[in-house]
Amino acid sequence: MTVKKEPALDEVLLKPLVETALIEDLGRRGDVTSQATIPVDLQAQLEIKTRQAGVICGMDLARLSFALVDAQIKFSAYVNDGESVAAGTVLATVRGNARHLLTAERTALNFMTHLSGIASATKTIVDSVAAYPAQITCTRKTIPGLRVVQKYAVRCGGGRNHRLGLDDAILIKDNHIAIAGDIKTAIRHAQEFAGHLIPIEVEVDTLEQLEQALEAGVSLVLLDNMLPDVLSQAVAMCQGRAKTEASGGITPTTVQAVAKTGVDFIAMGYLTHSTTALDIGLDFSV
Repeated sequence: MTVKKEPALDEVLLKPLVETALIEDLGRRGDVTSQATIPVDLQAQLEIKTRQAGVICGMDLARLSFALVDAQIKFSAYVNDGESVAAGTVLATVRGNARHLLTAERTALNFMTHLSGIASATKTIVDSVAAYPAQITCTRKTIPGLRVVQKYAVRCGGGRNHRLGLDDAILIKDNHIAIAGDIKTAIRHAQEFAGHLIPIEVEVDTLEQLEQALEAGVSLVLLDNMLPDVLSQAVAMCQGRAKTEASGGITPTTVQAVAKTGVDFIAMGYLTHSTTALDIGLDFSV
């Protein structure tokens, strides 16, 4: 499957993330190891190289990591975010002051390995359900402060984003229903509040709740922690009445069984909280 190129995030969104990471790493005295071992004016060239096959994400974050340490460092990228690469591929070269290259190394790689891991896992899962209509979405189960780039990584892997934040849409969950009194009351209040521009989704965990939600007139239902046979019944109930989204502990092992039920969307917190980093290194280049 060819992944559509995802538009790059604006630098104004990325710069604060990189600055925060560099400040954390530099501490009060800076990179004392490089200061102690590397001549002050020595120039060097390093290669960012992947040691595993996967989907690359985070190139702009890596570039900014070097640029914010030393604007004179030359960063030459050879791949774009969203590209699938083989193990051993050189992703970029960086050339400049050796001390500064080593100072920025870990920050650049932390972003790239984490986000490329998310993009790679997303692509694997998307490919695994390509025979079914379901689209893979991520959730708000993200690392605080990194949501915008984690969700970008999901898109680079061919997935879709669910809500970016609490202000995107109304999602009525079990605690909202419990506190409101019942599902129909919660939906009625949401409809009165939303007007015509805010979408409303309601979470249900039984077929009885689902029927109540459909009678109330919602257009999207979140089918939470339902076994595949119950999901199939839920999808049949929703035909022509509402779109369906499955959620609840779905993993790469279980996602195909969920997709087979015919749901429209599959929400996976796994993509942003449980994927493994892609092994990417920075190697000295003679």
